[in-house]
Amino acid sequence: MLFNVSQFLKESAGFTRALSVDDVVTSEEADDSFRVVGEIHMLRTEKGIWVKAKLSTDMACSCSRCLVEFDQAIEFDIQEEFLPRFDIDTGARLSSPTEYDEDFYISQNHILDLKDAAGQYVYMNTPMKPVCSEQCKGLCLNCGVNRNEQACTCQENRIDPRWGALVDLSTARTPDAN
Repeated sequence: MLFNVSQFLKESAGFTRALSVDDVVTSEEADDSFRVVGEIHMLRTEKGIWVKAKLSTDMACSCSRCLVEFDQAIEFDIQEEFLPRFDIDTGARLSSPTEYDEDFYISQNHILDLKDAAGQYVYMNTPMKPVCSEQCKGLCLNCGVNRNEQACTCQENRIDPRWGALVDLSTARTPDAN
């Protein structure tokens, strides 16, 4: 997801461009890759380029209930400003407006790389506990069988033996008050 924005940076503020994207993004941190598709709108600002994108991907996940691998559909919106580090006309290094590395930058060759932003947004929008389907029955807590694939033969209301004395108290009959 590399875009040469050298001509775009020469335009005045307010200039826009719309692009379609269908590309594979590889994340070095997570050693993962995924296909990203969607629409990107770029707007030239006084400082750089504002990117607004509506993208989607499928990411391999494990179901939090039954542990089966499945592809989780993820839709996400990017809204970020990319700032140039080098002047488009002179090539001189520009001073950073902030002291933080939280901003996204355009390279010295005037390449806007959406890979890092897309990777961050994918991971931020991945569910913490993905499920393969809302009807997923999960694993049996006693024997570990996947209850989506076969019926469990365990006793449903199996009581932990450590609670036996308390269960005996609750089931004991009290004499009638008459």
